[in-house]
Amino acid sequence: MTPAPVPRLLLVTDRSQASRPLPEVVAGAVAAGARAVLLRDKDLPAAGRRALARDLRAVLDPVGGQLVWAGAAHAPAGLPVHLSAADPFPAVRPPLVGRSCHSAAEVARAAAEGCDWVTLSPYAPTASKPGYGPALGPAGLAALVRGAPPVLALGGVRPGDVADCLAAGAHGIAVMGPAMRDPAVVAGYRAALAASFL
Repeated sequence: MTPAPVPRLLLVTDRSQASRPLPEVVAGAVAAGARAVLLRDKDLPAAGRRALARDLRAVLDPVGGQLVWAGAAHAPAGLPVHLSAADPFPAVRPPLVGRSCHSAAEVARAAAEGCDWVTLSPYAPTASKPGYGPALGPAGLAALVRGAPPVLALGGVRPGDVADCLAAGAHGIAVMGPAMRDPAVVAGYRAALAASFL
């Protein structure tokens, strides 16, 4: 089976910011056009996280959506994974592998490993990404995109920032907080992405 392409829009979960139970939030985001979801929520025990993954797949599978597992530990077979900056690369390669990056050195490592995509953050100031240095903005993003796998800009990205992210060389964007609080905002991100690729 051919792996799914790297998404242009990746929804990142965070139960602590979710306005409703996570499957309901994801269902709302899917209704607004989301088709790729990164199940983060690594604080859950493995069994609880797998159960949540089943619930999210029940939402995504009918629309041909893609679920991504954060971290390699306990990942269900066949799911793409998204590694933190510090995670070791899995001994058995999943169908797709992404990695969180915040610096040129981390991007270079991900490229050398053969990662399929990276998230680069924080694009803009955001409470969700404290301690990762100053916001990249378009110029910082453009400087790190060179030589990187396909880049998803993450952290404080608003629909109005999408065109600047793509102009800086990003493949797409990843969004967490705004969509967790109001999944309907996904429609705005989708529209901004669509307008940029016309």
